[in-house]
Amino acid sequence: MGFVADSQQGSWASGFKGLVKRKRVDSIHSKSSGSGHHQLAKALSVPHLIAIGIGSTIGAGVYILVGTVAREHSGPALAISFLIAGIAAALSAFSYAELASRCPSAGSAYHYSYICVGEGVAWLIGWALILEYTIGGSAVARGISPNLALLFGGADSLPAFLARQTLPGLQIVVDPCAALLVFVITGLLCVGIKESTLVQSIVTTANVCAMIFVIIAGGYLGFKTGWTGYELSVGYFPFGVDGMLAGAATVFFAYIGFDSVASTAEEVKNPQRDLPLGIGAALSICCSLYMLVSIVIVGLVPYYAMDPDTPISSAFASNGMQWAAYVITAGATTALCSTLLGSLLPQPRILMAMARDGLLPSFFSDVNKHTQVPVKSTVVTGVIAATLAFLMDVDQLAGMVSVGTLLAFTMVAISVLILRYVPPDEVPIPSSLQESIDAVSSRYNCTTEEIGVENSKDCRISKGSPERWLGKGQEPVTYPLIPGRAAGIINENRRKIAGWTIMFTCIGAFLITSAASTVSLPSFFRYTVCGIGGALLLTGLAVLTCIDQDDARHSFGHTGGFICPFVPLLPIISILINLYLLINLGAATWTRVSIWLAVGVLVYAFYGRTHSSLRDAVYVPAARVEEIYHSSSSSEV
Repeated sequence: MGFVADSQQGSWASGFKGLVKRKRVDSIHSKSSGSGHHQLAKALSVPHLIAIGIGSTIGAGVYILVGTVAREHSGPALAISFLIAGIAAALSAFSYAELASRCPSAGSAYHYSYICVGEGVAWLIGWALILEYTIGGSAVARGISPNLALLFGGADSLPAFLARQTLPGLQIVVDPCAALLVFVITGLLCVGIKESTLVQSIVTTANVCAMIFVIIAGGYLGFKTGWTGYELSVGYFPFGVDGMLAGAATVFFAYIGFDSVASTAEEVKNPQRDLPLGIGAALSICCSLYMLVSIVIVGLVPYYAMDPDTPISSAFASNGMQWAAYVITAGATTALCSTLLGSLLPQPRILMAMARDGLLPSFFSDVNKHTQVPVKSTVVTGVIAATLAFLMDVDQLAGMVSVGTLLAFTMVAISVLILRYVPPDEVPIPSSLQESIDAVSSRYNCTTEEIGVENSKDCRISKGSPERWLGKGQEPVTYPLIPGRAAGIINENRRKIAGWTIMFTCIGAFLITSAASTVSLPSFFRYTVCGIGGALLLTGLAVLTCIDQDDARHSFGHTGGFICPFVPLLPIISILINLYLLINLGAATWTRVSIWLAVGVLVYAFYGRTHSSLRDAVYVPAARVEEIYHSSSSSEV
């Protein structure tokens, strides 16, 4: 008597079910190992999270982005583009905030996908995030040395052993400074999360001070010169509203980075309170700084006269403040350093989370006894990033960074819909607890087949109980028998309707964004596909709005944290925006990413699938998990 392990299924069925296996929110019982040091240090509070969020988000790109977007898309309406992009990023941030507070474990979007969607999707998200942080960190490191050179007097001002060199005969430009900086950051991350976050706070503060200088000094110049950039005959929207929206899509990528906060969830002292505050505050501060800087710069210089490479420095120079270039260059340098730290911080934790689940070798899951950080994963991350930064000009691979982030944003929004409407009603526990499982199941008059099969039958509690348990996805209800059975059937049907609706809603969003982005297709075909996608999307929104959310959401994970508002509307809009941006990243970017994902599929097929911690797991109703563990603890005593 007991519950059914998936390993007993047929080979094809078992293989497919392995892709959709979902793990527990906090597998605290499976984290212990022989070393006993799998827990990270609880050391972070709201100020630390804000520093991580701002440092990871605000890079040197903003010092260049304002000129390019203003000249080509937004004109004087650049601040509105930043506002719209900030609102779009906030939609994903709301979803992150709920999941991070409910599921405060390392792994970020990988962890949430594993809990809500399944192992196959979680693997691809984790694999894409590994690529994102590796390429992102290397690209940032390559950008630091030119700014350092400018800060110290010119392109050739760095010492020879740090300056870029071209290897004779290979046409490879090596960057020793970039590699050295990556090693320094890696060493800092190995010291401890609190120490590295302190340095992140200091560097981020310097970056924010440089932006505040731009705002205050630029505002003074603007009032002094009469804001000439706004006195244009073409008006506030020279490229129209479409141009302003195109600018918003471009500057959206200036906001990706706040997800680094979620990756540190396991190291936060009070995750239910601090994580939502950290994510929200970091995003709000970044959006405010972006808007204020753009308001000042497009007011100092007409948008068509901006230097696309150095817009802020040239704006101050045109008003007689050439010396301000040093402050701006210092700001760009500190921004890059904080972004580098923010790029290298999450990856070891994602590697650690994947190794904990058996999808990667256990080498990556080791946590140092003294520093309480995953030192081995951090060192591997640093060595690979330093090698890429030293040997490769990874600017052409920068688009691959956006793929990982947008895939994660999309999956997090889908996970919120799943959490609300079809939260996992069965959770895995180790097969080693089979005796406890049998002991608990024996208290109920249930057979193995009645508990384990789809749409399980009624299972009666032992004699004397006024209750009965309605198996999978159903809460305990009281007699009489017939109304209880009816309630269980209704709940099961509601879950099926909600699950299929979520799937068709995502398909509709994909059809709309694909047809809208593929201008080469015949108009009739595009409009037809858009119509089908729109019908699916609107129908899904209407159905999810009308049906009740699952009551199990109240007990899912840790309660008392942030609750995402306006569900299902807000996550669906987030899915639509992220899919649109994903599709428009370009064929070359997707070709490179597809190769990386194909490699990931092979790694999962030959290693992850066979070593997964859920391979021999026994799935039991969520309502009985704590009872089983309590029974196990009692038997050990």
